Order: sequence, then C-alpha cells, then structure tokens
Amino acid sequence: MSYRLIEVDTREGIVTIHLNRPEKRNALTLAMIEEVTAALRETAVSPAWGIILRANGPVFCAGHDFEDMVGRDLMGMRQLMQACAEMMQLLHEVPQPVVASVQGAAIGAGCQLALSCDLVVASEQATFRAPGGAGGWFCFTPMVAVTRALGRKRALEMLLTGDGITADLALEWGMINRVVALEKLEEETQNLMARATRGSRVMKGMGKKAYYAQIDLDEAQAYEYAAEIMAATGMMADPQERMKAFVEKRAPRLSEPPREPATNGIGD
Repeated sequence: MSYRLIEVDTREGIVTIHLNRPEKRNALTLAMIEEVTAALRETAVSPAWGIILRANGPVFCAGHDFEDMVGRDLMGMRQLMQACAEMMQLLHEVPQPVVASVQGAAIGAGCQLALSCDLVVASEQATFRAPGGAGGWFCFTPMVAVTRALGRKRALEMLLTGDGITADLALEWGMINRVVALEKLEEETQNLMARATRGSRVMKGMGKKAYYAQIDLDEAQAYEYAAEIMAATGMMADPQERMKAFVEKRAPRLSEPPREPATNGIGD
C-alpha cells in the first residue's frame, strides 16, 4: 500500500512507521490517522516481528491538527475521535511489540500516541505534555493513555496543569523506558526492539494480548484468566518441545525458529 502522510519500511523483520508531516510538526489529521491505522493492520497480519513508531523532523507529534478540526459538526468530530481511539487501541491489539522512538515534543494526542505504544525510548530533548488543562479544551482522550501510564496524582498533575515534563522526569515517573542522547536514539530503539522480539513470535503475540486483557481485572480474575491461558498454551507443540528440550538437555526444535537474542544491553 502507498502512503502520502507516513513512510513505512521493513528491515530484518521490523516494520518502522514514520510520521511524515514535519512541516506541520507531525500533527494528526484524519487522513494521517487512517494511514497509520492501515499500516498497523497490514503489519498485524504480516510475518513482521516488531513495529517501531517514529517521526521525521524535530517534533514527534504536536497532537491533533486543528486546521482539520475547525468547523467540523458533531458527526465529523465523532468520526475523527473514533478513528483516533481505534488507532490507539490497535497499538495494543497488534501481536507485535510496538516501540515508540520519541526524538522531540509529544504533545496532546502526540503524547497519547507515544504512551499507547508498548515501550517508549526518548531522547534527552523529548518532552511530554497534555496541554488542555492550561488551555481552552481539556485533553479528554489523551487522558486515557496518561492515566494508564501514571498513578492518579501524577496523571492529574499533568492533566490539570497542562505542564510539560522532561524525558528524565517521564522516566522517573515510569511513563517511558529509556532516555538517551539524541544521537543514540536509533541505536537504543533498535536494541530494545531486538530484546523485546527475541524468543517465540507466536507466544510473544499471545503474551501481549493477555497482558492487556488482564491489566484492568482484579487480582482473582486476572489469575483465573492467566492460569487458563497458561494451561492451554502449555499443551501446544512449541511449549511442549521447549520443556522436553530442557529436560533432555538439548536445543529445542521449534516449529518457527526464534528470533536471535540481542547480544548487548541491559538484561543480557
């Protein structure tokens, strides 16, 4: 599929989606949202191992493009917001791990977009902001992602004040995974992606789906759900082969060769 507002490339099983409206600070129009959604759907059914979401230019995403919103009636505004919500949820629904690579400001829906990814690597120049609390339109939909990335008090501080926070503070607050120098952003993004995609692609996809399914359940419901999945997947060919190989002290012969593990970085 050809795209006008984003760029998509694939290298060594990793699909990278680039927001490509740098002259508009990568602000989200309905057309751009639809292109990102299409790229995610296409990748979801592909043999790709992972997805990187990044942006061209100095700004990651300035939020919604108000030029695309002014004058919309209720039906038009609903169409835009529903499309945006679908895109955000799709980041959780695709089986591949999704890593946001944030080089600059992530504002409003741009902050929402970054935080909706499974993992986030940010440069030291990156900032995160839900500005509605300081302006004329509260960040109702970005609130969903901010609330799920933070505890209540810090989420409300961001939402009510509209203040931006630095990448270092976002890391301290647990919003993101890594902060690196700008020149190291691509390297660390690839490094984290390599570690997040090692192992069984099938099990990784099932694990990601189960994570988001159980996260809002109470503890008893979460254990009931997870125990059933653990039992059911334990009967599958690859987990059985992995257990047998461990017992027999040999390398497993999986139905799909696992992605090679990363050879450097935290967690090796």
